Amino acid sequence: MLAYLIRGDVKMALAKKYVEARKKIDREKRYEMGEALDLLPQVCFAKFDETVELALRLGVDPRHADQMVRGSVALPHGLGKTVRVLVFAKGEKEKEAQEAGADTVGAEDLIEKIQKGWMDFDKAIATPDVMGMVSKLGKILGPRGLMPNPKVGTVTFEIAKTVKEMKAGRVEFRVDKAGNLHVPVGKISFGKEKLLENLNSLLDAVIRLKPPTSKGTYVKGMAISTTMSPGIKVDPSYARSLTK
Repeated sequence: MLAYLIRGDVKMALAKKYVEARKKIDREKRYEMGEALDLLPQVCFAKFDETVELALRLGVDPRHADQMVRGSVALPHGLGKTVRVLVFAKGEKEKEAQEAGADTVGAEDLIEKIQKGWMDFDKAIATPDVMGMVSKLGKILGPRGLMPNPKVGTVTFEIAKTVKEMKAGRVEFRVDKAGNLHVPVGKISFGKEKLLENLNSLLDAVIRLKPPTSKGTYVKGMAISTTMSPGIKVDPSYARSLTK
């Protein structure tokens, strides 16, 4: 009972801090990116190093296959967290993965292990020659966003390069059914300049993937937030300015 009351008090305290944080944000304003990044630390209230996330509303209809926006990008300053990388490979590529710093490497043995419930990894990469076997894991890895896919560069023979990028903070992104993207871009402790460089790299990658069939405005809305903070709306013209 005491533990329940403590949890209730914690929730109330967090809710109060969230409300106070919202008061610092002009809900009607679309901030310049620099302004938003200056404001972000002022609306953080958690006692841990919060993750910063970018949310985008795109002018696409993902119900049409030719308007699906999906890709990956290596952020210049990473994500500020340890990424456990698993590689499905055999022979020389298995050795290459180990030397590049992959946490777990294998083929049939790993597939069997995952089928039995083992999931101690954050990213998965596979060489094309073993994808026939890896495809057996589609129903397990697919819903978790862990299935290797050539569209995001995780089915490749460039194992060393891909492992190092994953370890350094390469992020994958995929538009949801409503045309939105939610992508982590670092930690609040990174500071304005590093976060801005990560944001610019991500936005550049998203803009380059604009489907030819997407008509009108591509980036319709933007916002940044941290794990616990309210969102701060950003003027979407910032994204368009990167292409000039």
